[in-house]
Amino acid sequence: MASSKDYLDYVMNQLSPLSGITYRPMMGEYILYCEGRIFGGIYDDRLLIKPVKAAVEAMPEATYELPYEGAKEMLLADNLDDSDALCAMVEAMYPQLPEKKQKRK
Repeated sequence: MASSKDYLDYVMNQLSPLSGITYRPMMGEYILYCEGRIFGGIYDDRLLIKPVKAAVEAMPEATYELPYEGAKEMLLADNLDDSDALCAMVEAMYPQLPEKKQKRK
């Protein structure tokens, strides 16, 4: 099942206080970036977050879910109504996220 553009728009609106938040469509889903670093994605109208230390600490009760078959588990962000908390978590995650991979020449 592909994610809806309406859900993407809602998530992007909740993250709008942060600069540098972008997305890329990928096979009916959306990969989310903070300043070029992947921090999560929207899969089947669910916001899933990379389970880095800051995210685990911000959402200690979050469940781990698979974005798709064969993928690594990610944290389900289920309280999207709290934009401030969501933005604070993404900001705290940024230094813990892997840097963007450089393309080979």
